[in-house]
Amino acid sequence: MSYAEAAVAALAHEMEADPAVVVLGEDVGRGGIFGQYKGLQARFGAQRVIDTPISEAAILGAGVGMALAGLRPVVEMRVVDFALCGMDELVNQAAKNRFMFGGQGRVPMVMRMPTGIWDASAAQHSQSLEAWFAHLPGVVVVAPATPQDNHAMLRAALACGDPVVYLEHKTLWGATGEVDPSQPATLGRARVLRAGRDLTLVSWSRQLRACADACDTLAAEGIEVELIDLATIWPWDRETVLQSCARTGRLLVVHEAVQAAGFGAEIAATAAEAVGCRVRRLGAPRIPVGYAPVLEAQSRIGAADVTAAARAALA
Repeated sequence: MSYAEAAVAALAHEMEADPAVVVLGEDVGRGGIFGQYKGLQARFGAQRVIDTPISEAAILGAGVGMALAGLRPVVEMRVVDFALCGMDELVNQAAKNRFMFGGQGRVPMVMRMPTGIWDASAAQHSQSLEAWFAHLPGVVVVAPATPQDNHAMLRAALACGDPVVYLEHKTLWGATGEVDPSQPATLGRARVLRAGRDLTLVSWSRQLRACADACDTLAAEGIEVELIDLATIWPWDRETVLQSCARTGRLLVVHEAVQAAGFGAEIAATAAEAVGCRVRRLGAPRIPVGYAPVLEAQSRIGAADVTAAARAALA
């Protein structure tokens, strides 16, 4: 099934199992702008799949209140860029409630924030902001890369019990793959997609495609790269990454987000401190994403870029 269909199936399963699971956001009644809620309002009714006004602050604020009252809301932000209009509700309410009230309150809310470059959608619709949320104590940050991940990790996020920033890439909705509904996911656990001895390559979300292509190119040159899908940005799987770095002695972290202060810096610094390996980062330049294709291309990290960075790391 597709990445979007996998999410629909996961939500339908959880809504059938637990009447406390509700959805709220703009356009969710008609299935969402990416089809990620298709058919759910017809199946579960408008009281559980709730169309809202165009106010991210109101949507997130209502979600926090619902969660504190015992529901398990799934809050739709349409794209991560729009979530900036509701940051106070996330940063100062959802993230801090459990701490400020000594665990008396929990906010089991999943905030779906489609992330990344959206083709020909310009600077206000193409940002990758995972580092912002990873910096925020009190939230879990997830970035599923495949239909299987989007099914299993969405269900795991709903079961988490804490607020989850759920980052689905805007251009992955039509990606297809096998989905096993019985296969669970564990938040905070990375996956080794390809074993290797020469270089550890860590990435997540859509950027894994470019990394996989780069690994194929390098393999033809006799270079064995270990490719790791981080999957959960926070808490990230230090054990898997550091074990790999200790074996290969070299680390390259690749992400679509701007390289300056990106989450790759956290991984690289941790690896350098813990195992003393050589580290490199590869991310986008610190520029807004352009609308024109030639400008948008300047913000993209392709397989050739990853290949060149890997060769530099091995030099």
